[in-house]
Amino acid sequence: MSWFESLVLGLVQGLTEFLPVSSSAHLRLTAAFSGWKDPGAAFTAITQIGTEAAVLIYFRKDIGRIVAAWFRSLFDKAMRRDHDAQMGWLVIVGSIPIGLLGVTLKDQIEGPFRDLRVTATMLIVVGLVIGVADRLAARDETGGRHRAPQQRKALEDLGVKDGLVFGLCQACALIPGVSRSGATISGGLFMGYKREAAARYSFLLAIPAVLASGAFELKDSVSEGQVVWGPTLFATAIAFASGYAVIAWFMKWISNKSFMPFVWYRVALGIVIVALVSAGVLSPHAAESAG
Repeated sequence: MSWFESLVLGLVQGLTEFLPVSSSAHLRLTAAFSGWKDPGAAFTAITQIGTEAAVLIYFRKDIGRIVAAWFRSLFDKAMRRDHDAQMGWLVIVGSIPIGLLGVTLKDQIEGPFRDLRVTATMLIVVGLVIGVADRLAARDETGGRHRAPQQRKALEDLGVKDGLVFGLCQACALIPGVSRSGATISGGLFMGYKREAAARYSFLLAIPAVLASGAFELKDSVSEGQVVWGPTLFATAIAFASGYAVIAWFMKWISNKSFMPFVWYRVALGIVIVALVSAGVLSPHAAESAG
């Protein structure tokens, strides 16, 4: 992998990680359209550490408060009723599905799931799901001629059942084209949560999953020599900087804007990929991973 490739792929990772468009799909597609080797699942997992560092800094006050309350709840029963302490437990509970499925489906994630036909299908299907969820949320928020606006749930209403559903939605993002934020936020909207609440829990929920995945890939990469470290670390730094800017923008956008621009983009991109693969312009299978 060249330094230029790492610059471009780091930007792609940072710009798309928090938007409902699938960062793993865009990394795969950027390499395919550019004629580069597939950066591979290890590169994706490691550069995601950069974007999660952006989450840690952007939400540092929330995270510090949650971690402190969670630790106190281990020794103080009264603290277990505190919302921040409960949020700590709910992040742990919501991380279970992706942890189990990530280990179980590791070979599929690094192989068949990276087929561009799978990516295109997920971009279209999940895009339509996000569109439906967005319309349902908008209907509740604005009401209509014959119905009043309905109050949607806040994070204070989150329980174990909903936390697990969020976690299952996040696990779907193991397939390129799904999008971690797209799946979890749309899942939250279907369950009746406010946009900001669904997005905030989505970003918090991603922290343990992404950091654990990155650490796992780091361990394997060090032992097997799969990663070119200079360009990969450079891409990770670029992903951090661009990812932080996107978080700040997206949290403002989501408070009063529709997801439909992302929906149309996903569907259009999926259709273009299907057409190019069908015409033989793009190979559906990844070229040998960059190492």
